[in-house]
Amino acid sequence: MAPFALIGPVGWPELVIIFFIILIVFGPRKLPEVAEAMGKSIQKFKKAARDAREDVDSSLKDAKREEEQKRIERAQEDEGTK
Repeated sequence: MAPFALIGPVGWPELVIIFFIILIVFGPRKLPEVAEAMGKSIQKFKKAARDAREDVDSSLKDAKREEEQKRIERAQEDEGTK
């Protein structure tokens, strides 16, 4: 069993508790800096995920295109031998 399987979904009450814990740990003066850093990190993660998805999609399209080209070349070779 995965260790995070016991946590479950995070709802509003859990988010409020997490917010208060962060507020106690970092204090009200550091909170905007922490929030900004978290926002930038999330933005970078989303960009990296989007770039990875685009790379995979591009690779799949290239592979399909190459496979189709090989199929066409084989069909032309078969027609030439008949």
